[in-house]
Amino acid sequence: MMELGIFTLILIAIAILLPVLAIIDLIVKRKFSPEKKIFWVIIIFIIPYLGSIFYFLFGRK
Repeated sequence: MMELGIFTLILIAIAILLPVLAIIDLIVKRKFSPEKKIFWVIIIFIIPYLGSIFYFLFGRK
């Protein structure tokens, strides 16, 4: 069995949670138009990690 270090486990958790949290935050936001929500969902699904980071940096404003 392969042993993973704590740093690796933290990176895996972030890699899994970041897109999920971005989608949840996007769905909960009521101020966004449906077109804007669809745009961000597509970006997050196409490039999950970078898209999620872009959403949290630029999309939440």
